[in-house]
Amino acid sequence: MIKVGIIIGSTRPGRNGEAVGKWVNEVAQKRSDAQFELIDIKDFNLPLLDEPVPPSMGYPYSHEHTQAWSAKIKSMDAFVFVTPEYNHGTSAALKNAIDYLYSEWNNKAAGFVGYGSVGGARAIENLRMIMAELQVADVRATVMLSLFTDFKNFSVFQPADFQIAAVNSMLDQVISWGSALQTARNEALEAQPVAA
Repeated sequence: MIKVGIIIGSTRPGRNGEAVGKWVNEVAQKRSDAQFELIDIKDFNLPLLDEPVPPSMGYPYSHEHTQAWSAKIKSMDAFVFVTPEYNHGTSAALKNAIDYLYSEWNNKAAGFVGYGSVGGARAIENLRMIMAELQVADVRATVMLSLFTDFKNFSVFQPADFQIAAVNSMLDQVISWGSALQTARNEALEAQPVAA
């Protein structure tokens, strides 16, 4: 079975993303077609990108926080990004975490769960462009949670019942694509030079 990381993409105090991420994980854990792990970028304490060499250059990372983040993302086959929408885009914290790495993302699949006044739709579209550069196949099915209908007083997460079906539809595609890309991931690993 492939491993799917559910990434909480906000570090803001009082964030809604933690409740959303835990809910997505609860829905996912009822499935038996993949392994799921909740990944909170807040736990990795990533400062504003501080690696001296761009990750696309493939050099060893110089900081322990980068190495820990790299190991976690490398261990996954696919992702679900849980993103808020800030100013028509994803959060700076999530973008920063994504930018720390390159090859760890390659040849994997991603789905999106957005939340905001328009369901995080623009943050999701923002992430789609980023995924393309990272060689990540993003799936069509998305989950869009409205602050008006899925949160009480804009802060207490109470998703509508139909959103469970939306999560499962998105996960169906993520698992399918993540599994299909396994060959590409294996070929990329075989092509890597062996360390001396």
